[in-house]
Amino acid sequence: MDGTGELFEPLAQAMGRQQDAIDVVRYPGTEPLGYDELERLVRARLPAGQPFVLLGESFSGPLAISIAATPPPGLRGLILCCSFARSPKPGLALLRGGLLELSMMFMHSGLMRGPMRRMLLGRFATPRLCALLQGSLRQVSTAVMTRRMREVQRVNVVDRLAQVRVPVMYLQAIEDRIVPGQAARTIQRALSGLRIVRLEGPHGLLQAAPVAAAQAIENFCRELGSPEPAIP
Repeated sequence: MDGTGELFEPLAQAMGRQQDAIDVVRYPGTEPLGYDELERLVRARLPAGQPFVLLGESFSGPLAISIAATPPPGLRGLILCCSFARSPKPGLALLRGGLLELSMMFMHSGLMRGPMRRMLLGRFATPRLCALLQGSLRQVSTAVMTRRMREVQRVNVVDRLAQVRVPVMYLQAIEDRIVPGQAARTIQRALSGLRIVRLEGPHGLLQAAPVAAAQAIENFCRELGSPEPAIP
């Protein structure tokens, strides 16, 4: 949800020689944009004139689904990682107004480093990953995080899944404390051909289990003819 792209470093390294094929689309850290505005931003950054696979992690999953529903030329496949087609936690609706903004302010404070680490990384936390996480959060304003959380609270792109015609893979973290398993099942009901790959790891799967995630991504792309991935 930070949108800085910094947290993709472990995955890029795990991709080895393929890391040059990764194009990370970064979101503004000080401009509070919703899903609609971010979709326009991502579409403008997608590869032109070549085949590619779109990967949407967590917050970016609904974005990736919307793009795949009305696909740009070149899109050959869609990967969703620890993501959702509609708000993953009904309890998020309770965070409204000043309470939501206050929660996002706490997210940036030192008091929340421990809870954030446990939620996103769990037992897979390392000093390096914790530093990456904190460094990414520092680049994003409270207003931006508040807007993105509001977008998560109201998002529902389940109906758009019926328009997705490209192959889709879902990377599911076995120890995800943020997005429940029901999120993948909701997508699978709309996409009977969905491939779910369950990997050992927390919500920050691409950060905590980059080698396993990279292998799954490479296998998926190989079956499609090795298009280059783009990650929003």
